[in-house]
Amino acid sequence: MARPDAALLDPARYPFAHQITTRFADIDPNQHLNNVALAAMMEDARVRFNLALGSAIKIGERRAMVASVAMDYLSQGHFPDPVTVHCGVERTGNSSWTVVQLLIQSGRPVAFARSVLVAIADDRPNPIAEDYRAVLAQWTLKE
Repeated sequence: MARPDAALLDPARYPFAHQITTRFADIDPNQHLNNVALAAMMEDARVRFNLALGSAIKIGERRAMVASVAMDYLSQGHFPDPVTVHCGVERTGNSSWTVVQLLIQSGRPVAFARSVLVAIADDRPNPIAEDYRAVLAQWTLKE
């Protein structure tokens, strides 16, 4: 898998950041942060990002579902240093939007993730409401 575009490795472009404390339980036998632990950190930050967007209020009768998640491991992370996960909306479509995340530790990119979320109503994809589309625009990656 190709490394993400260098522009996506700049934490200054991301409008949201969440710091996470690493735990001893997060390390593997090689003494680095386990890939499952990194995925859980990305998930936690993505949920907190969604809360910051006010998704529970703005989506209304609709709900968001994760359609896909892809993650690239860029370097080793280590316990006990905390990590910061940066999040931003990369793209907004008709019924879905893409969130990108950059996990940084000690100034180094450790992992990158791209998730596609879909607006759902009546168990089917549904167009993103205009008021929520405006919210997503406010949380788009900075140029």
